[in-house]
Amino acid sequence: MNFTRWSARLPGTQRRAAARTEQTASPDRRGEGSVPAARAEQLTGETPSVPAVDELRVREVLDRVPSLVALVHGPDHRIAYVNDAYTAAFGVRPLGERAREALPELDGLGLFPLLDQVLRSGKPRTVKSRKAPDGRCYTFTCTPVAQGDGKGGTDGRGVLLFATDVTDHAEAAERLRASERRQRETAVTLQRSLLPQELEEPDDLRVAATYHPGGTEAAVGGDWYDVITLGGGRTALVIGDVMGRGVRAAAVMGQLRTAVRAYARLDLPPHEVLQLLDGLAAEIDANQIATCAYAVHDPNEGKLVYASAGHLPILVRDENGTVLRADEPTGPPLGTGGWMHASGSIPLSPGSTAVLYTDGLVERRDADLDEGIAALERALAGATGTPQVVCDRLVRSAGVTPDHDDDVAVLVLQHPARTGPDSELFRNAALELLGGIEAAPRARAFASGVLTSWRFPAELHDLGVLATSELVANSLQHGTPPMRLRLRRTDRRLIIEVTDGDDHLPRRRRAEPGDESGRGIAIVATIASNWGCRRTPGGGKAVWCEFALPRARAT
Repeated sequence: MNFTRWSARLPGTQRRAAARTEQTASPDRRGEGSVPAARAEQLTGETPSVPAVDELRVREVLDRVPSLVALVHGPDHRIAYVNDAYTAAFGVRPLGERAREALPELDGLGLFPLLDQVLRSGKPRTVKSRKAPDGRCYTFTCTPVAQGDGKGGTDGRGVLLFATDVTDHAEAAERLRASERRQRETAVTLQRSLLPQELEEPDDLRVAATYHPGGTEAAVGGDWYDVITLGGGRTALVIGDVMGRGVRAAAVMGQLRTAVRAYARLDLPPHEVLQLLDGLAAEIDANQIATCAYAVHDPNEGKLVYASAGHLPILVRDENGTVLRADEPTGPPLGTGGWMHASGSIPLSPGSTAVLYTDGLVERRDADLDEGIAALERALAGATGTPQVVCDRLVRSAGVTPDHDDDVAVLVLQHPARTGPDSELFRNAALELLGGIEAAPRARAFASGVLTSWRFPAELHDLGVLATSELVANSLQHGTPPMRLRLRRTDRRLIIEVTDGDDHLPRRRRAEPGDESGRGIAIVATIASNWGCRRTPGGGKAVWCEFALPRARAT
């Protein structure tokens, strides 16, 4: 059936539109400068092997293209034409019928609102990769066809639909997305497995942490946090961020976190831990840069001692709601080398809350980083409740959603103000060790009195007095003034610590039968639950031991 015959079946406007389409396809209407085929043959003496484009009938062209083509006219989108490819894909479609009834596949693809929009605006529109009922994916381009009815009306307006099969491209894109999802899931799984599965619970602090991987379109990064109990009542807090994304960043993060835990066991000052970590980071990957903040809390000092390698400042909210920012000192990121890190301190009195975080919480593309930190300070000033509640509030206030474009790690710690019955479970007592060897009996008597007043069982009382005697004797023999004995109890343990001015750290060794000394530390290590020693910031050392209470009471 030719174009003229099937157009004669259309009523009114569709018939006139089809006639105009046929006229447009007539070989008598040629582009500017075109030469008829017969005339070309006369001029060249050769028969052209390919007809000029202007000599081809529109229907013949459209019927042969592999893309799907349909022409609809009028506000109710009546079918004027569908090509052979369209018929092969969706079957024969009756001409002159309303597209909503005759082309249900377009309704399933949600294209009718687009047809209305193109008809109203007179501008072409394209929708990419829509899946049709035949299971294939098509990109649809809808172009307005503006043809008057010859009387000044616009009933002849229509839309030409041109659909390109992009199934192969869509399937390739989906395979790529699936591969990326698998890689991301692998990285997230690795990341989460390398983070603490359960945070250690210090006696004197309450802690909570959260980790939010970047959205589904972002590869996971190398954010991490950790809480490490050092013994003697002290606790190390760590937050870090490995630059870059994917499995590599997560793997480097795991190595750094393991190294931090190992260095923390040496009970070194924060800046020395970062110094060691800086050298290790360069060895792991010279091109991989990471930031890290390492802080130590000692309940007897009422402050947080920290060092920072290019990381964002720690924030502390005191019991009155005032927020302090630990800006200095801050060194360059880990792995840069050649920098001597330094430790600083910030008050952390009872009733205070501290927050350590990564840049995903405060950094936005459309805002300055300082603005993000200032907004976090304001949110922290009004955040009360448990560490987990504070953690959740800070994340919500920062607008972190499941599709956030960066990883977020937050670590919140509180030093609770003990009142009422709790205050009886956390006690301190100290004695300055003055004089010579006569300080030993005074220390034993002092320890006995304190442990009796704390109502410890007789067995624990005797072990505490024995450990005090051995630690004091060791300090008197090998240390230098000033010397100090400190007893501390928590709801879980008894801690005995002796400090002196000599920085030589004792070590446990096996004493020979004829030796008159060298058994003190061995005795302490045998009777105590744990023991250790460290150098103190002002010079000298501290040697401590602790005993687990027989019935630890929850706070």
